[in-house]
Amino acid sequence: MRRDVTSALSLAASGPARLVLSVAVADKERAEEALVVTQDGRELEVNELRDARGTRLHTCDVKKGSVDVSYRATVRGQSEPAPVTDMDLIEYLRPSRYCESDTLTPTAVAEAGGRSGLDLVSHIGSWVGTELAYISGSSRPTDGAAETYMTRRGVCRDFAHLVVAMLRAMDVPARLVSVYAPGLSPMDFHAVAEALVDGEWWAVDATTLAPRQSMVRIATGRDAADTAFLTTIGEPLNLESMEVTATVDSLPSDDVREFVRLS
Repeated sequence: MRRDVTSALSLAASGPARLVLSVAVADKERAEEALVVTQDGRELEVNELRDARGTRLHTCDVKKGSVDVSYRATVRGQSEPAPVTDMDLIEYLRPSRYCESDTLTPTAVAEAGGRSGLDLVSHIGSWVGTELAYISGSSRPTDGAAETYMTRRGVCRDFAHLVVAMLRAMDVPARLVSVYAPGLSPMDFHAVAEALVDGEWWAVDATTLAPRQSMVRIATGRDAADTAFLTTIGEPLNLESMEVTATVDSLPSDDVREFVRLS
């Protein structure tokens, strides 16, 4: 399987700032890639960091003016299964900023109906997909899973947050992953959940908007606070435009009843 992905950001910096970008694919070994940041026609120095969850972050210092970010990658084959650590069994069971599993515990217990393991994971993914309406622009950046449950609408990150919170409430470690998603329409960065069952991480996409088999991992974390594609430190910065593309040589079909690992 070959995936070709790109992302392009046009930014306006009001003064000196540091950009923290999370647009590069996580598995560098299988990617042919290029990341370029320019300002006033000059290419800027970009430094790479890797966080404890395996996410590749790129930092760059800019001054006042227009900034352009361009990333492209060709990814071939499939990654090894995501590793499992002892910390995963603690960190991804705790409530987090956007996944208030403690608040949603009574709801999760009632909805679980005695289910456990992969049966529970499948049921919660289907339940969230049925209960929520996907409406672009319907949620605020500060909304968490509890607010999503109350309003019953949102975008991909809201669907993923509710899945994660409900599973954690039932003692299933769960986390959020940002991905490039061939087949997604409209095209954008996409967010899905991962659940840890029987020693393996399984992808859950309650939106069912793109096949999980061809998704490419970008960032992994407790919730959207850990997976933002852009963070700025310093003076304010405006996102003027953004374009994301993701294609695959042969788009697979995705049976929601099957359990799939992310690439």
